[in-house]
Amino acid sequence: MNFFRGVMGGQAAGPQPSGAETIHKLCDRVASSTLLEDRRDAVRALKSLSKKYRLEVGTQAMDHLINILQTDRSDSEILGYALDTLYNILCNDEEEEQDESEDAVTPVSASGKHKNVSMPDETAQKQSDDLGAQFTDQFVQDPEHVTLLLSLLEEFDFHVRWPGVKLLTVLLKNQGVPVQGIILVSPMGVSRLMDLLADSREVIRNDGLLLLQQLTKSNAAIQKIVAFENAFERLLDIITEEGSSDGGIVVEDCLLLLLNLLKNNSSNQNFFKEGSYIQRMKPWFEIGDDNSGWSAQKVTNLHLMLQLVRVMVSPVNSPGATASCQKSMYQCGLLQQLCTILMATGVPADILTETINTVSEVIRGSQVNQDYFASVNAPSNPPRPAIVVLLMSMVNERQPFVLRCAVLYCFQCFLYKNQKGQGEIVATLLPSTIDANSISAGQLLCGGLFSVDSLSNWCAAVALAHSLQDNLTQKEQLLRVQLATSLGKPPVSLLQQCTNILSQGDKIVRRGSKVQTRVGLLMLLCTWINNCPIAVTHFLHNQENVPFLTAQISENLGEDERLVQGLCALLLGICIYYNDNSLENYTKDKLKQLIEKRIGKENFVEKLGFITKHELYSRAAQKPQPVFPSPEQMLFDHEFTKLVKELEGVITKAVHKSNEEEKKEEEVKKTLEQHDNIVTQYKELIREQDAQIQELKEQVRSSSSQNEQMQMTVTQQLSQIQQHKDQYNILKLKLGKESQSSSQAEGSQVNGLQTEELTQLREELEELRKQHALLQTQLGDKDTLINTLKSETAESSAGGSDNTELLKELDGLRSQVQSQLAEINQMKTERQELLRRAEAGSSEALSSGDGSVDAAKMAEVESRLAAQTTETERLKEEAKSLSESRAELEQQLAAATSTVAILQTEKAKLQTEVQDSKKEQDDLLMLLADQDQKIHNLKKKLKDLGEPVDDEDDLDGRDQTDEDYDEDEDED
Repeated sequence: MNFFRGVMGGQAAGPQPSGAETIHKLCDRVASSTLLEDRRDAVRALKSLSKKYRLEVGTQAMDHLINILQTDRSDSEILGYALDTLYNILCNDEEEEQDESEDAVTPVSASGKHKNVSMPDETAQKQSDDLGAQFTDQFVQDPEHVTLLLSLLEEFDFHVRWPGVKLLTVLLKNQGVPVQGIILVSPMGVSRLMDLLADSREVIRNDGLLLLQQLTKSNAAIQKIVAFENAFERLLDIITEEGSSDGGIVVEDCLLLLLNLLKNNSSNQNFFKEGSYIQRMKPWFEIGDDNSGWSAQKVTNLHLMLQLVRVMVSPVNSPGATASCQKSMYQCGLLQQLCTILMATGVPADILTETINTVSEVIRGSQVNQDYFASVNAPSNPPRPAIVVLLMSMVNERQPFVLRCAVLYCFQCFLYKNQKGQGEIVATLLPSTIDANSISAGQLLCGGLFSVDSLSNWCAAVALAHSLQDNLTQKEQLLRVQLATSLGKPPVSLLQQCTNILSQGDKIVRRGSKVQTRVGLLMLLCTWINNCPIAVTHFLHNQENVPFLTAQISENLGEDERLVQGLCALLLGICIYYNDNSLENYTKDKLKQLIEKRIGKENFVEKLGFITKHELYSRAAQKPQPVFPSPEQMLFDHEFTKLVKELEGVITKAVHKSNEEEKKEEEVKKTLEQHDNIVTQYKELIREQDAQIQELKEQVRSSSSQNEQMQMTVTQQLSQIQQHKDQYNILKLKLGKESQSSSQAEGSQVNGLQTEELTQLREELEELRKQHALLQTQLGDKDTLINTLKSETAESSAGGSDNTELLKELDGLRSQVQSQLAEINQMKTERQELLRRAEAGSSEALSSGDGSVDAAKMAEVESRLAAQTTETERLKEEAKSLSESRAELEQQLAAATSTVAILQTEKAKLQTEVQDSKKEQDDLLMLLADQDQKIHNLKKKLKDLGEPVDDEDDLDGRDQTDEDYDEDEDED
C-alpha cells in the first residue's frame, strides 16, 4: 500500500519515482493483480497520469487497458476508468488535455528532469496530432478492438456508455475511413450507434450526435443505413424539442448531421422527400414581427437550415428530383415563408444573403415557383415587386458585394427557362410600356448598364443577357429599345449605345474599371446577336463596329486586355457565322477576307482561344452561382461559358472555310433537307399504317370479346336444355312404368270387356306410344340442331345478331316442348282414370255373376274411348305442326350458316389486308435503311470536308421529339 499511497499523494520516505517508472509499475499491477480492487486502483491512477504523461501511458498501458475491457466486463467502474484513459491518450484537443480531473496526480522527479518546457503552440499542436494519430492507428490495427468498443456501447451504465461514445468519436476523427469500414461490416454496428439518439440522458444523446457526424462524413453507404434507421424522424423531433431556430448548439449539431446525410446523396434526398419531411421544415422559418433579437446561435441555426433547403434543390442534383422538391416546397408553403423573410426588416445581412440564394434555387427552372415569385410585392408604399427591390440593391454600389452577387443569382434563376419572365423584363424597356411614375426592372438595368460603377455595369449586362438567353423573340424585341442620351440629340438604340461605350472606352468609363465594363458589354452583345441574323444585321449596319473590332483584335495589348481581344474575336466570329448576307459590304466572304488581310486567320483563332485559357473561365464554368472572392475577379458568367464552348469550334471552322466548301455545304444541306422531307413523309405514312393496324386490332379484340360472350350464352342455353332433357327422361321412365301397370290391368279386364273393344283400346294406346316416340325423335333432332348451331357460332366471331335470333327461337321451341309434355301428362292422367274406371266396371260384372255388362257403363266407356280418339287426332295435328316448325328452324339454320360463311370470308379478307400492310411496312423500312445509309455517306463526306454535322443521336432525338409532338397533336 505504500506504493499507492505515494501515487495518490501521500508522503513516502526516499526519492520519488519518475513518471515512466510509476506508469511501468502501474502497468505491472494491472497485468498481475488478481484482486479487482487492485486493478481498479491501478487503472484509476493511469487515468490521472494519462494527460501529463500521454506518451508513456500510451506506449506502455494501451494493451493492458484493452485487456481490461475484454476481461473485466462485469465491473462498470474499471471499464469507465479504462475508457477515459484511452480517450486521454488518443484525443488531440488541447482543451481536453489541459482539463485535469480531481484525482489527477502529477509526480515530480527530485532531479528535476520533468520540467515544463515552453514550446510554440503550433508545434505543440502538431506533435499532439501526430501522437493521437499514431496511437489511433495502433488501436485500430486489430478490428476486434473497435468491435469490442461497439459492444460496450450496449451497456446502459453512464460511466461506461459516455466515455465509450467519446472514445469512438476520437477514433473517427483521427482515422475516419478505417473505423468507418470496421463499423460498416460489424453486425448491427450502425444500429447500436443510432440507439444513442434515443438515450434519455442528454449528455449521451448530444455526444451521440457528434459521433454520428464523424461517422457519416464522406461515406454514402453509412449515410444510407443511418437514414433508413429512422434518423430523419429522430433528428427533426430533437430540433422541434430544442426550439427549432431558437434552439442551442444541439440544434446546430442535428442540422450538421442532416447535411451530412443529404448532401450529394440522391437516395437519401429522395427518401427525405417521399417521407414528407420537407413539410416539417416550414415552421423553422416562421419569424415574428420583432426581429431585433438575433443571437449568434440563431443566426448559425437559420443559416444551416437554409443550406439544408438548398441541398434539396441544388442545381447539381438530377433535374427530376430537383423539380419534385421544388413542387413540394411550393405546395407546403415553404417558398412563401422564405419570401416573407426576404421582404422582412431587421434580418441580418448574412441571413438575408443566404435566403436570397435559397429562394433562387427553389424557383430555378420551375415555372410555377417563378410565377409566384414574380407576384411577390415588397411591403412598401406604394408596393413594389420583389424583383424591382432586389435589382435596386444589385445596382447600388453601397450594398455588400456578396449581397449583390446573391441578387444577380436570384435574377438569373428567375429567368432560367422562363420565357414568360424574359418577355416581362424586356417589355419594361419598350416604349409602349414605360411608366414614368414608377421604377421598372428595365429602367434599373439600363441605369446600372451605363453607371460609373463597373460592377453595376457588369451585373446589369449579365442580367440583360439572361433576359435574352435562348429567346429569339426577345432578342428581336430588344432591338426596338431607344435611349435618350442627351437633350437636343436624337435617341439611339440600346444596341448602338452599347457599341458606342465600347468604342469610346476611356471617354465614358473610368480607367480602373475599364476591363470589367467592356467584358460585361461584350458578353451582352455576344448573347444578343447569337443565333439572331436580324440582330447581326443591325450590328453590322453601324459602319464603325467592324473596324473597331478588327482594330482591337489586331493590336498587341497587355495581359489585362487579352480577354477583351478574345471577346471581340468571338463577337466578330458570330457576325460571320450567323450572317445572312443581307448587307453588301459585310457578307460572310468579305468579313473573312477582312480578317485574313487585317488580322490573319491563325492570329484570329489564337485571340479567340484567350477566352477559355483565362484562369477565371474554368472557375465560372463549374456552377451557376456567381461566387467570387473579390469584385475585380467578377468577369465571367456561367451561361456565357457554355455559349463560348458551343461557338468556339464552329467559328474556327467558319473562318477557315473557303467559298467552294460553303457552296458544297449548302448543297449537302439542301440534299439532307430533301432526304429529311422524304423520311418525314415515310414516317407519316408509317404512322398512318400503324394507326390503321391499331384500329384493326381493336376490331379483332371487340369481335373476340363478342365471340366469348356468345359462347358463354350458348353454354348457358345448353345447360338449360340438358336440364330439360333430364326432366324429360325422368317423365319417360315414369310413363313406361305406368304403361306396364296398365297392361297388367288390361289383362284383368278381359273378362269384363268385350274382346274387340279391348283390342281397339290397345291399338289406340300403341298409337299413342308411337306418337310419343316420334315426339322424342323430333326432340332429339332439335338437340342435334342446337349442337350444330353451337359449333357454327363458335367458329364465327361476327354472327352475334343471328345467334341471338336462333336462341330466341330455341326458347320458343323449349316452351312448345314443355306444353307438349304437359299435354302428355294430361293424357297419362286421363288414361289412368280410364283404366281405373274399367277395373271398377269389371269388378261390378264379376259380382253380378251373370256375365252381363250394364249398358250405362258400356256407354260411358264408349264415350271415353271416343274422347281419347279425338285427343289422339289432336296430337297428330300438333305433331304435324311441330314437323313444320322444324322445317322452318332448319331453313333459319341454313340462313345463319350462310351468314357465318360471309363473316368468315370478311375476316379472311381483313387478315389478308393486315398481311399486306405489314409487307408494305417492311418495304418502307428497307427504303428508310437505304436512305439512312445515303445520309450516313453524305455525313461522312461533310466530316471529311471539316463541316460540323449532328450525330445520329441528335437526329434520332429530333425525330423522337417530332414524333412526340405529332402524337401530342393527335391526342389534342
